[in-house]
Amino acid sequence: MTDPLYDGEDEANTPLEAEEREQLIPTYITTRAELNEAEQVNITRASLWLRRARNVDVLDDAFLRDLHKRMFGEVWKWAGQYRKTPRNIGIDAYRIPMAVRELVHDARYWVDNDTYPPDEIAIRFSHRLVSIHPFPNGNGRHSRLVADLLAMELGQPRFTWGRANLVDPGETRRAYVAALRAADGGEIEPLLAFARS
Repeated sequence: MTDPLYDGEDEANTPLEAEEREQLIPTYITTRAELNEAEQVNITRASLWLRRARNVDVLDDAFLRDLHKRMFGEVWKWAGQYRKTPRNIGIDAYRIPMAVRELVHDARYWVDNDTYPPDEIAIRFSHRLVSIHPFPNGNGRHSRLVADLLAMELGQPRFTWGRANLVDPGETRRAYVAALRAADGGEIEPLLAFARS
């Protein structure tokens, strides 16, 4: 069955499985545009929560799940829970909890040992997180917000991410996806440059 919320216009958008679609909370949503709008409202609320939050530890797998739940919890019942279904991208679902913990551990090492400059630590963390693809939906938006939080924690400004809405298909999103694919191949520089563009 095709996903009515997946318009096929953007190959980087991953269709949801039937059991995941059934966990949509707002009953009025029937199109990708309505879904994007509802998710953005929820993400805005999560951003407001972050402004008031104290002692946030970005490099913590429990925080990463909580942040995802705050970003998407009014839209999806599975928000904040690691996916259990296969995807055309990302790792096998059963490997997600360990892979996220390893990523957090690696990033703590990078920070403690100045392995990379702060921007690169944040972008490498974000890229690896989105590559794991831990959640059924919202992985890109989640990983970009996490990169912003980590950059700020490391004394840098938030990233600009092409100064565009990366949910909407278009040239800026295509540039972002191309930078992600370059990073998949080991070239982190295009993603670093895009994040500050």
